[in-house]
Amino acid sequence: MTPSGLELNVERLSAYLKRHIEDFTGLQTYEKFSGGQSNPTYLLTTGGAKYVLRRKPPGDLLPSAHAVDREYRVLRALHGSTVPVAKPFVLCNDTDIIGSMFYVMGFQEGRIFWDPALPKVEMANRQPIFDEVIRVLAALHAVDVNTVGLSGFGKPGNYFERQYSRWTKQYRAAETDNLPGMEQLMDWLVGNLPADDGSVSLIHGDFRIDNFIFASGTPQIAAVLDWELSTLGHPMADLGYFCVCLRLPPTGLIRGLQGLDRTALNIPSEAEMIDRYCALRGLSGIENWTFYLAFSFFRMAAIAQGVYSRALAGNASNQNAMAFKGLVAPLAQMALDEISAATH
Repeated sequence: MTPSGLELNVERLSAYLKRHIEDFTGLQTYEKFSGGQSNPTYLLTTGGAKYVLRRKPPGDLLPSAHAVDREYRVLRALHGSTVPVAKPFVLCNDTDIIGSMFYVMGFQEGRIFWDPALPKVEMANRQPIFDEVIRVLAALHAVDVNTVGLSGFGKPGNYFERQYSRWTKQYRAAETDNLPGMEQLMDWLVGNLPADDGSVSLIHGDFRIDNFIFASGTPQIAAVLDWELSTLGHPMADLGYFCVCLRLPPTGLIRGLQGLDRTALNIPSEAEMIDRYCALRGLSGIENWTFYLAFSFFRMAAIAQGVYSRALAGNASNQNAMAFKGLVAPLAQMALDEISAATH
């Protein structure tokens, strides 16, 4: 059942899509996906095809959040490239159609793994899946943004300084309680910002295993999803975030591998994944790794606070949004623990 306020006007939407998508035969049914904390996402079914619609949520929103137009622009740029994405069809800026901006893309058949331990995957196939994830990440960071038309997709230089400022503002705008751990973490980050090394790539911004659709029966990624936070930035932001997600507990809203034996699961260690990434990108190693991890924990905590704030305001996309309040302090503490371990 679609939550109140997130229903779609079938007649109006169907008429619009008939005008803008070739061979669109008319919307028969729609269903809101249960996943997705930020932009409500729906499966659209016609007589002969399936589509996916992603929209901005209704109501008052944080500045620069829910950028479905940026997401659509990336899909158009990457479709047919070495980075697999769903086929983009149309971006609609007319809020009279369903009440907010949205875009429609093709529905991609395949598998989504919500648990990175991959319990439903045969042991022998688990490492190839993670190898594929790192391959796609390296391919993403190798995209020539000028060639694909994304040269102006973000500001060049000082990425982490700008991102620290952005997410601090987002966190303050959504703040509901004073959390000493977050204050301590923000103080450490601003005092340890690495010098700009000139690395600029197209980055995904939410690169974790449940944002990929894998082809059935193979470890190949058929589509990378959820490009809302993509921009031009430092590639280590993606790699650090992916590794941070895997460091989370194996239960909870975002599942990780904390406390699990990766060798016994046939899942590469963090060091092995970093080595594979560096080999694919021609890097000799990574400096400032502690900062990249700490920053990723901080940004994740700021996002969680935003989800919780939207839940209080009644604008959250997911029914579990209220539980995100309990993530913020533990994420900050994990970052502080990583900093402490690296400095002792």
